[in-house]
Amino acid sequence: MTKTIKLVASLFITLACTSYSFGQKEFYNNNKFKQLDEELPTPNVYRTGAGAPGPEYWQQQADYVIEATIDEDKKRLTGSETVTYYNNSPEVLTYLWIQLDQNMRATDSDTYKIRQNHIGEKTNINQLAAIDGFPEYDGGHKIQKVTDADGNALKYTINKTMMRIDLPKELKKGETFTFNIDWYYNINDRLLMGGRGGYETFAEDGNTIFTITQWFPRMAVYDDFNGWQNKQFLGNGEFALTFGDYDVKITVPSDHIVASTGELQNPKDVLTSEQIDLFEKAKTSETPVVIVSQKEATKKEKSKATDTKTWHYKADNVRDFAFGSSRKFIWDAMGVDINGKTVMAMSYYPKEANPLYGQYSTEAVAHTLEVYSKYTIDYPYPVAISVEASNGMEYPMICFNYGRPEKDGTYSPRIKYGMISVIIHEVGHNFFPMIVNSDERQWTWMDEGLNTFCQYLAEQEWEDGYPSRRGPAENIVNYMKGEQNNIVPIMTNSESLKQFGNNAYGKPATALNILRETIMGRELFDYAFKEYAQRWAFKHPKPADFYRTMEDASAVDLDWFWRGWFFTTEPVDISIKEVTVEELDTQNPKVEVAKRKAERDAQPKDITTIHNEEAKLVTRVDERPELKDFYNSYDPLDADLEDYENYKKYKAGLNEADKAWLAKKHFVYQVDFENVGGLPMPIIIELQYADGSSDKKYIPAEIWRKDDKVVSKVFVCEKEVTQFVLDPNRETADIDTDNNYFPRKPEVSRFQLYKSGANQPRTYDSGRLNPMQKAKKNKK
Repeated sequence: MTKTIKLVASLFITLACTSYSFGQKEFYNNNKFKQLDEELPTPNVYRTGAGAPGPEYWQQQADYVIEATIDEDKKRLTGSETVTYYNNSPEVLTYLWIQLDQNMRATDSDTYKIRQNHIGEKTNINQLAAIDGFPEYDGGHKIQKVTDADGNALKYTINKTMMRIDLPKELKKGETFTFNIDWYYNINDRLLMGGRGGYETFAEDGNTIFTITQWFPRMAVYDDFNGWQNKQFLGNGEFALTFGDYDVKITVPSDHIVASTGELQNPKDVLTSEQIDLFEKAKTSETPVVIVSQKEATKKEKSKATDTKTWHYKADNVRDFAFGSSRKFIWDAMGVDINGKTVMAMSYYPKEANPLYGQYSTEAVAHTLEVYSKYTIDYPYPVAISVEASNGMEYPMICFNYGRPEKDGTYSPRIKYGMISVIIHEVGHNFFPMIVNSDERQWTWMDEGLNTFCQYLAEQEWEDGYPSRRGPAENIVNYMKGEQNNIVPIMTNSESLKQFGNNAYGKPATALNILRETIMGRELFDYAFKEYAQRWAFKHPKPADFYRTMEDASAVDLDWFWRGWFFTTEPVDISIKEVTVEELDTQNPKVEVAKRKAERDAQPKDITTIHNEEAKLVTRVDERPELKDFYNSYDPLDADLEDYENYKKYKAGLNEADKAWLAKKHFVYQVDFENVGGLPMPIIIELQYADGSSDKKYIPAEIWRKDDKVVSKVFVCEKEVTQFVLDPNRETADIDTDNNYFPRKPEVSRFQLYKSGANQPRTYDSGRLNPMQKAKKNKK
């Protein structure tokens, strides 16, 4: 469609604006730019409207002294702990809540009862056993006794994965209470039963790697927001925990190496003098130093010690404690300079993980500490450890990861980059939530999403073209355009999430990347994100604290963004609905007559005229020329004297700037945009010109404030536009790119012709040669 506009008095084109009534209740309630004040908690003396801890912010503390022993043959852990609990709250407490996470594996666990099951065409005994939680496995914390500091029995009640201890007297503000718990539990076969921790026994040599997690009764969080966070542990929602100091002694077979949260207190009791010297050398080495070699570990695999050693670790101001133990461990380490402080980056792994772990693991740990420290806070702890345990899970200063090559030492790019990514991710969890201590039992995205975003930054700083799985906007499109009944908002409780990985990891990470790259810009985003990390380091932030801090530190109103990306499941789908060419009326008779005639001549002929021409029809007037008069040669589009007089008057009314503008050729386009998906986003449009050049325009999302369905924008260009392209760099997660072009591009589909006959067999990754193996084969 082409319309004509006139330039009058000056060159400013006045565009009509539609008037809207903001008093309509329906518009207010559905307005996508409505502020979040009604959804967010009211600021108070504990948490301010700026998103920072308030002047009276408080949090509890729990210190632990623990002694634990692993029985390798029985696969059992026995422990005794003394807990000192500090009531820093203004409330009086009459009971304490303790988390017994191992009870998730008890035979009567709700986790198994509420898990949906389906009968498939094929199954096996293990799958059938898993339905009821492996009935032959006696799981769960076995509480032996609970006493006060003087050994007097305390009344306690176990409710599934939670235990309440009734206090003998009120615990007032500023007071402490010390109590003891003795317990044991049977360690689960992690590869068979799954789980964040457990044991793995290697069939080839009969040795075991223990990854000990959620292993001791732990204090639940009591805070200003929830009171006691005592939601049951069902398996997905992870852990809300209290900071404290730990003094832990771990007794294991004497030929085991123990990797643990904290710093080793008795190296002379458990390490050789050579290992101690190598550890000291590693502190200043620029590359990893091997402290326990593969040769040493392989030798120990051939016989099992019958005596034990006790490893003594201490950790200050941490929210949890975990460790790994095995005689199979190879151990390497290197020092990392974090703003003048040396942090030991270390890896523990079986020979089955070499050469991948020896080459990459500790380097990935060091890289993670450096990158995360740049974007959040300086890493505060003395060590950071990666343990290869064929899984992925995080704890303060230590994490368990995967990454085993083929037996011939080769590996696929999927394994290599998957291993590096999981190490970055799990080490990164030291920052979220081990330091910025969000409530994982309630809001998984606050640790997984923020951490996955930082993981993406670290991956992209590892090497050019790193194949990041999550972070780029394009990678979340398939999830966001999926069936709405299989998607829930990010702001959903951890145990109620659908598509856990996409919801808690992928979508929030993508949202933050879009904020950084497209909406806020790197400078504003990085400052605000770092401010959030610094404000809430070693504290307990909530979603509102994050939202408010990001806005407070950047002066960018993001309520529309949080509402759309975090509180709804609407996708991004902006369409170029229509483009109208607004042609300038120069009022020059010569110019305008030529244009009008060209437009008329370009109109298609009617079918009768076409057929008459084909039949070479001779009209009566053609046969009798004397019938022609003035009107047979008159063209109503021709200009007359009055047109030229009007043009002179028009030019006289223009100033010099108007005349200079008129001297150039201009193209004016009105582009109508439709918000098909519902989620408002910035409009990023590329104008591709006839001369092969292009120009990208950025229109903030606020253009949708008064109409979130259709908006229009006029573009005045000195060159003719041949193609309009929305979101040319795929930075907004638009789920339908077909409507991003005007004129529309034809859809192109590809097909292959196969030989007729039986269906082609399916292929799988397993059993196929990886690229390294193919390269070796090709050399032969």
